[in-house]
Order: sequence, then C-alpha cells, then structure tokens
Amino acid sequence: MAGPTTINNRGPCFWCLKAIKWIPVLFIVVIIAWSYYAYVGQLCLDTVKSTAKQIVYLIFYHMFFIMLCWSYWQTIFTEIGRVPLKYKIDDADFRTLTITESAEAQRQILENISRHLPNTNINIQGFPRFCDKCKIIKPDRTHHCSVCGECVLKMDHHCPWINNCVSFTNYKFFLLFLGYALCYCIYVALTSLPYFIDFWKGSLEGPGRFHILFLFFVAIMFGVSLISLFCYHCYLVSENRTTLEAFRPPIFRTGPDKRGFSLGRYNNFQEVFGDNPKTWFIPVKTSLGDGIEFPLNSRHQANSYQSMDNTQNSNREVDSETSKLNSVEIVT
Repeated sequence: MAGPTTINNRGPCFWCLKAIKWIPVLFIVVIIAWSYYAYVGQLCLDTVKSTAKQIVYLIFYHMFFIMLCWSYWQTIFTEIGRVPLKYKIDDADFRTLTITESAEAQRQILENISRHLPNTNINIQGFPRFCDKCKIIKPDRTHHCSVCGECVLKMDHHCPWINNCVSFTNYKFFLLFLGYALCYCIYVALTSLPYFIDFWKGSLEGPGRFHILFLFFVAIMFGVSLISLFCYHCYLVSENRTTLEAFRPPIFRTGPDKRGFSLGRYNNFQEVFGDNPKTWFIPVKTSLGDGIEFPLNSRHQANSYQSMDNTQNSNREVDSETSKLNSVEIVT
C-alpha cells in the first residue's frame, strides 16, 4: 500500500500549500485594485467637481500607482539568488562529514572543501558555514530558507506578502515597494481627507461616500504599518546589514561583528541601489556585486570594490615592472 502523499513528491498537498502561499499576495492585489476603483472612479470622477483638481489628482495618483505596482511585481517575481555549483559538497565528502564525530576532523574536512572559496564568515564553532540540507558550503551572508526549501544569497527574510524571499536579487525592489506604498498611502489619505470630513459633516452625498470613507481608513491603517517597516529597512541599508544579521551578527575570524560589511553610509546605499543616481528609484536591477562576495569593513580586510580595482592595477604595475627588469637582464 502506498504511503501518504508528501510535499517532496509533489502530490496534492504540495500544490495545495503552493496555492495557499499566494493568498496574502492575492489579498494585497485585491486591496490595490479596490483602492484604484475607489480613488479614480468614486473620488476623482464622481465626487471631485473641479476638472483641474481631477486632472492634478489623477496625474500624481497614477505616478505613485505605477511605481507601486512595478516595484511590487519585481519584488514578487524576481528569482532568489541561488548558490553556484562550485559550493556544492560532493556525496563522498558529505558522507564523511556526517559520520565523523570529531569536531576537529569536521573542521579540517570543511576547511579543505572551502579552501578555494572566497568565504570570510564562519559559524559559532569556528568552522566554515555549511548547509546539511542543500549539501553546500554557504557563501557569506547566505542562509537556508525553510519555506523556499533552499539556501538564498544574502537572505534578509521570507515575506509571505510577496510569497518570496527578500534577498540579494530583490532587496532594492522590496525597499522601493515599501517606499512607494507609503507614498501612495500618504497621498491617498491627504487628498481624500477633505471629502472624509464632508462625509462626517453629512454634506457628502452619493453611493461613493462609503468607498471614500473606507479608502481614507485603509490608507491610514496601511500607512502606519508601513512607516515603521520602511524606516527600519532604511536603517539596515545605511548599516549594510540584513534583518538576520541585525538579530545575529555575522562571525568572522576575529569574532562576531555587526558592522563587518559596513563601508560607510553612502557606499552602503550604493551596495543596494547602485552607483548611477538616475536608476536609484526605478525598480530595475542596479545592486552592486554578485551576492556571493562582499566588500568588507577595513577592520577585517581592505576589500571594497575600489580597493579590488586598485589591487588589480597594482598587480598590473608589478607585472609591468617585472617584465622590464627581465628584459634588461636579457639585454645585459
């Protein structure tokens, strides 16, 4: 007799859970769609009498609406950063690792496997970090997501409202989504406030008045919820830190350091938003790096993008000088 269907064999339970995970996203989409109907149809077209005011309201509203939807789409459908194959632990090494009881032997095995990898983070025992579920050496800032079922590059957290991990690949989009959603809520609340007041005074007539009432309350409610989350993530960006790193600082050879990846506020901002100001607030990929190697604070290693270029230039100069010396020796 066959056993019960499990998630791993992709039976009915797997697809049911997969569908359930989209419910929070569907809820947000419904709220946004209803707010569009309430603001454009009921407030601007049916309630606002001035044509000039209608035009101004609608122009600015659609600017926020488009950027909100665009950034939300990018946050949801941008694939998580996956660990390259070179970090994979082969079956023989993994088998040896799991049956070895000596901590020192495990450390030696892990260090031997990761000796050619550009990792700087270690675990609390001083070993190279690895995932026994994915059978990989974890790159710096990578963590295993139990919901996604795999290791995620520069994982911040798993967000049910996007049914995706917030990570290296979509962190900029996530932050823009929070920012544009907050601006959207503030704009809707401020422009609907006079008509909300008219409703309470009893001078607002028509069936759309209840939509305007709920529109104002929903905008205030979501705005209050978003402002603290947005400010917190702005702080994390300024410190070049993830949510997970805020709770548990990364461990380096010199010990735990919550500022180990901090390069200064402006450089930290560029790590997420890129070095081109024209694309900072547009939901397109501009984040620096590959999600695997990260510049370190100078206390650990002079390994910023600029210093990498300087090192490469220095190496070229050394090679050039060496070739000149060799040519002189040959001539003499």
